[in-house]
Parts: sequence; C-alpha cells; structure tokens
Amino acid sequence: MPTPIPRKILARQHQITADFTRLVHAHIDDIVAGRATEALEIRDFAGQLCIHPTHLSNMLKLTTGEAPCAIYERKLVAVSRELLSDPRQSVAAVAARLTYDPSNFTKFFKRFVGVTPRQYREELWAGQRAEKTETVTS
Repeated sequence: MPTPIPRKILARQHQITADFTRLVHAHIDDIVAGRATEALEIRDFAGQLCIHPTHLSNMLKLTTGEAPCAIYERKLVAVSRELLSDPRQSVAAVAARLTYDPSNFTKFFKRFVGVTPRQYREELWAGQRAEKTETVTS
C-alpha cells in the first residue's frame, strides 16, 4: 500500500502553484503597463519563490497537470487577444508592448490561437459588424 502524502506537503504544492500563478499574472500586467520591459523566464519566477526551477515545474505538474510555461502562455494569449481587440493599436504595437518583435509574436499567436493576429482581428471585427447589422435589422 503506498504511503499517503502528508497534508503539509500537499498544502505547500498548492501554495507554490497559487504563488506562481499570482506572479505570472502580475508580471504580464507589468509588461502591459510598461513597468517591465523584458519577459521573465521560469527560473526567474522560481528564484522569486526561493525554489529550484525543477521543483517549481514538478509541483505545477502535480497540482495542475501543466508545465509552468503553459500557465504563462495561456495568460499571455488572453492578454494578446484583449490588446488586439483595440483597433487603435497595430499588431506591431501589440507585439512590442508584449516584448516581442512582430514576426515572433505572429508565430507565437498563431501557434496557440490557430490564426495570425491580423486574421484574428479580421474575424473579430467581422463578427462585430455582423452583430451591429443584426441589431439594426431587428
């Protein structure tokens, strides 16, 4: 029969996950606000938590089933979608704001969303125009 994991260890796993998630969200908010000019790496977050990057990765995989980068990337994609919905900002401006060059941002966005940032915008705006047309004709 396997030895049960002590509650203290389980609580620590969940605390690390919560702290990491909070740090990721705060860091991406700082990037968007211009308070940070470089994206942090997983080892930087681990350092802030005073744990080894491998330990951070192992704890996140145990509690969420995901690697640390998946949590970071999911938040970054959500923020990217939000920023791209503003027609006053060019795709290049959104990329720069998120510390990417336009080409790498396009590759990143397409990998996770399935379309380029420009295609995403076109689909978004086409949907908004269709909603307006339905509202006017109703």
